[in-house]
Amino acid sequence: MQQFEARARALLIGSLPLTNHQQAMALVMQYSPDIPCWPQLPAHPHEKMIPQFMPGYPGAVFGPEKVFVDTAAASFESELLAFYEDYMAVVEGQLPLETSRFALRRDTAPGFFSLLAHLQQPGFAPRALKGQVTGPVTFCTGLKDVHGKAIFFDEQLRDAAVKLLALNARFQVEHLSSQGCPVIVFIDEPALAGFGSSELISVTRAQIAACLEEVAAAIHQAGGLAGIHVCANTDWGLVLESELDIVNFDAYGYFDRFVLYRDQVVKFMDDGGILAWGIVPTLDADDIAREDAASLKKRWDQAVRQLTDLGMDFEKVASQSLITPSCGTGALTKAQAVRVLATNRALSEAIRAGR
Repeated sequence: MQQFEARARALLIGSLPLTNHQQAMALVMQYSPDIPCWPQLPAHPHEKMIPQFMPGYPGAVFGPEKVFVDTAAASFESELLAFYEDYMAVVEGQLPLETSRFALRRDTAPGFFSLLAHLQQPGFAPRALKGQVTGPVTFCTGLKDVHGKAIFFDEQLRDAAVKLLALNARFQVEHLSSQGCPVIVFIDEPALAGFGSSELISVTRAQIAACLEEVAAAIHQAGGLAGIHVCANTDWGLVLESELDIVNFDAYGYFDRFVLYRDQVVKFMDDGGILAWGIVPTLDADDIAREDAASLKKRWDQAVRQLTDLGMDFEKVASQSLITPSCGTGALTKAQAVRVLATNRALSEAIRAGR
């Protein structure tokens, strides 16, 4: 794989408010041509964050109103055993990943296969490709067992989920690597915003770090770059001190909190880490309508100045940065989403041109 150069290029989070995957892929290529991602369309229930990555999990039940793990089923223990047998067969090379339960499926991740199809088009020469997987903390605190208890709090259920997500991520790297360019996989972790709150009061820092490390390790072993997306505030020290290569944070709403971790930010960048600035707002309709590339360029300049005041070189920051929306656009109107994507690309171009 080629070495990845960020250089303030535009990158998208993944979710879009459309129902047609070809139309979604066209938007991705229009507004993030250097680093296209595969689109996730949560208008389809099976493409929401939990259901999309549930296939293959033992005891998974896809009900009309909710998804859950039926740990009370008579077959559950045998299903769990079969899961681990398949996992060991894949990691030991006895079972091809692409034909295993850990492969992404066309019915639940059609956007991934839309991107794969696009790779076959002549003249397609991206700088990198991006995949994404629901993060283990978000997945395991959002998915419940038959009694309504989050599977995160059952060590074995959590372990199985982390292994499922890790191989889902590895599957993406292996398939996208055929293009010969760097592959990035984001671990999407909105639930990390709750770390330290009453909702996750019994979740430890060590547990979170171990979950993230296992998924990141699978990405690295397949030759990919591991990123994380957190669309609110969190313990940035935990994130920055991890083995992740890219940290995507909400720079529009939370840069003042993020920069408080000055020592960790400096070390992360000195070690070659990349900051993905979620600086194009997505959460408030008024912000979306008000901001444009010029206003956000001023905001970015001011934020970068705070980093250079910490002793960091401007060129280093710019070369180790990506520009993204603050979150996915799946909950917006199409018009709002297009404005976000267009602003994101225009801002990236303005930063790269030094305007």
